[in-house]
Amino acid sequence: MSLSSSLQILKHKEFRWFVLARFFLTLAIQMQMSTINLQIYYEYSKEEIILGMIGLTEALPFIATSFFSGHIADIISRRKILLIGCIALLVGSVFLFGFSNSFFTWVEGFGMYALFAVVFVFGIVRSFLAVSTHPFMSQIIPRELYTQSATWNSTAWHIGSILGPVVAGLIYGFNRSFHANWCYGITCRLFICAFICFALIKPKPMPNKSKNETFMESMTVGVKFVFKNKLVLSALSLDLFAVLFGGAVALVPAFTDKILHLGPEAYGLLRTAPAVGAVLMAFYMTVKPPAKNAGISLLLGVAAFGLFTIFFALSTNYWLAFAMLLFTGAFDNISVVVRHSILQLSTPDEMRGRVAAVNSIFIGSSNEIGAFESGVAARILGLVPSIAFGGVMTILVVLGVHKLNPKLKDLDITKLE
Repeated sequence: MSLSSSLQILKHKEFRWFVLARFFLTLAIQMQMSTINLQIYYEYSKEEIILGMIGLTEALPFIATSFFSGHIADIISRRKILLIGCIALLVGSVFLFGFSNSFFTWVEGFGMYALFAVVFVFGIVRSFLAVSTHPFMSQIIPRELYTQSATWNSTAWHIGSILGPVVAGLIYGFNRSFHANWCYGITCRLFICAFICFALIKPKPMPNKSKNETFMESMTVGVKFVFKNKLVLSALSLDLFAVLFGGAVALVPAFTDKILHLGPEAYGLLRTAPAVGAVLMAFYMTVKPPAKNAGISLLLGVAAFGLFTIFFALSTNYWLAFAMLLFTGAFDNISVVVRHSILQLSTPDEMRGRVAAVNSIFIGSSNEIGAFESGVAARILGLVPSIAFGGVMTILVVLGVHKLNPKLKDLDITKLE
């Protein structure tokens, strides 16, 4: 595929607005969550288990509401859900700004638990955003451009993921006197930008349902679809366990502090290393997408992710650690693009929200549960052994999935179209 053909999708004005909205939303979310992590770690408790608890606090409400949010995304305008989600996140960011500036004296006594409360609510909001984003994107673009859309969407997400922690780390580490205040002030403006970009996309009609369903049938249809589709299940399982066990990113604040002996300003750059690698890989995949050899690319990509996670655990030099995390992000992005392409091409439009809900539970919440697992493992095994253990387990998962579904390696996405 030539560069000009890969850029064809950017001719769609609404897709350009979508990518911008995705970028602003991701930048704001990553910056906000990085700031919360830094606040809790440096101002309240320098314990790895606390970092894990942040992830769990977000994951539990996310999982609890995902099936319901998937049902809602298939009966209510996905654009409307995204707009309401941006407003909800903006309100949360305004609260965080006020909390950090001591505007809410009645909350100050709760300390870090006030931050945990915001993370809990954020998990609920994110479950609705997660099940609406990709289905809405599928309504904007023609089917033949789904693979390209997955790549550009991933690029926008990862660029936001790069800048968010860097900006948060630099601002927080530069001057502790206003540390989080400026970060939350910036995220408020970014959520407004995301809202405006989504608002500039015209409303899309909801897809017609092929049959009438009861509420309970509607809630479970996504699960049934995934578990009946061996290809989708294998791809989701690979990503699930890779993210679950390879949660080294959650421990970056502690790794920066206790292994590399550096401050929060160094955290920001190190935290973005996986996203830098993902963006570099995304640019490569815009020219040479993993389509015909998608299966083998998926398996090798996840295995390489595990291998470089082990190398990261053994790093004692800052730039070596950065390089290892960069490679984890690069190879992880291969599985992201392949998985989203499979889901977009295999899922009927009328059930995209509910299938996206299952995908969100498999992948979205596994990031946070993986953070909790990493925190617990670090408490039991130690910081470095816990990260290496996660990499080893990721490689074993790849071998297990390949044994259970040997046909996965022969996957050709172009035949799904």
